[in-house]
Amino acid sequence: MLLKDKVAVVYGASGPIGGAAARAFAREGARVFLTGRDAAPLERAAGEIRRSGGTAETSVVDAREEAAVDSFVDGVVARAGRIDVSFNAIGYGDVQKPLMEISEADFLQPVVTAMRSQFLTTRAAARHMIRRGSGVILAFGGGGPQTLPGLGGFKIALDALEGLRRQWAVELGPHGIRVVTLKSGGVPEALPEGFPCREAIVDSLVGATQLGRGATLADVGDVAAFVASDRARTLTATDVNISCGAIVD
Repeated sequence: MLLKDKVAVVYGASGPIGGAAARAFAREGARVFLTGRDAAPLERAAGEIRRSGGTAETSVVDAREEAAVDSFVDGVVARAGRIDVSFNAIGYGDVQKPLMEISEADFLQPVVTAMRSQFLTTRAAARHMIRRGSGVILAFGGGGPQTLPGLGGFKIALDALEGLRRQWAVELGPHGIRVVTLKSGGVPEALPEGFPCREAIVDSLVGATQLGRGATLADVGDVAAFVASDRARTLTATDVNISCGAIVD
């Protein structure tokens, strides 16, 4: 069990990516704390973990609110004694339109949400990890030179996330804390049934890969659990590419 007796916090745990990571963390022995903005889907996610024999607790937390994040993290440490892994997988509420057609507010929405939430959740966990001299900060998204037209501020937010990851990594590394981003190029399973143009989007995601298949949610969880574990103790200040070749580094 890669994460036996570890304590992991997952933001956006009711979403497909956060849920996949939470299930994998619990399966590998971690005590998981799930957060999101709506209680009902969080409880469904936690129930799935408990039925599989894992340990999960839930809290309604807006990862964009400083006081809420700090209070939640302090509470986890008070109950569990520490935080070993913090994974932020919240959605950014992006509006995807060409830049010439998008409003200023819609353009800035994902950039501001990404920077605010990732900064706040990392800082809150790092305060406690520094005292222990260890910890892992994970984010989901990742940048790179590739992009597509019509994405609004979404890809720009992912590029900003990589800049923030680099800055946190150099400042937290001396304290034994690793900072890593997972980037996928898109996870077909994460698109809900009934999503507009879902079939065409899935075909484009798979068609862009070199392996002829996209990453599954199980793949995301498996890689997240490995990166969070001590077996990946040499990985920091980097991203981990799970795009099946859709993103060429």
